[in-house]
Amino acid sequence: MNPTLETCAAALRRNRFDVRVVATSEEALAAMKTIVDAERPEVVSFGDSMTMRATGVIEWLRGDRRFRLLDGFDPSMPRSERLEIRRQALLCDLFITGINAVTAAGTLHWLDMVGNRIAPVAFGPRKVILVAGRNKVVASREEAEERIRHIAAPQNVARHPGFRTPCAITGVCSDCNSPDRICNTRMEMLRCHPAGRVTVILIDEDSGL
Repeated sequence: MNPTLETCAAALRRNRFDVRVVATSEEALAAMKTIVDAERPEVVSFGDSMTMRATGVIEWLRGDRRFRLLDGFDPSMPRSERLEIRRQALLCDLFITGINAVTAAGTLHWLDMVGNRIAPVAFGPRKVILVAGRNKVVASREEAEERIRHIAAPQNVARHPGFRTPCAITGVCSDCNSPDRICNTRMEMLRCHPAGRVTVILIDEDSGL
């Protein structure tokens, strides 16, 4: 297995995260299914993540009738309804999403537009599952911030046609004040409390932004 991921996993465990290291997105999905079987949640929700979507977990969640799925990303719904569902996700039993950057010291880093992805990670759901490809692993907090500003944020804006930010044109963060700015709330998680509440699944593939 990738020694960088193993070193990162060891650091995360020291910081009281539960950690799984897998080779592929398919194995990540299998690991998530195992956790769902063990947790037996009544209500499940998720925050948007390309890495998470690549595992196929959303399709699986939508087809499993053992729990109620709070899907705040159903394009058939008005935006106001989707936002209300995302608010309800703060009290779900199990929440799944991705990470912008993971450091070798075992810390997790995000930058979010609305905050619906990071708020449930910090508090609320009894269990959280996070997925990250090997391309998200960086050496330090400073590199995590650089990765977010110069890779994750500009490329995420590019996925949303109609967002009028400088980085949508230049591909480089300019710390703008645009109404469409997606870099509004920063979060870093240094330790997991209570221990094991958050499971981090590290995937030995490049995945997501």
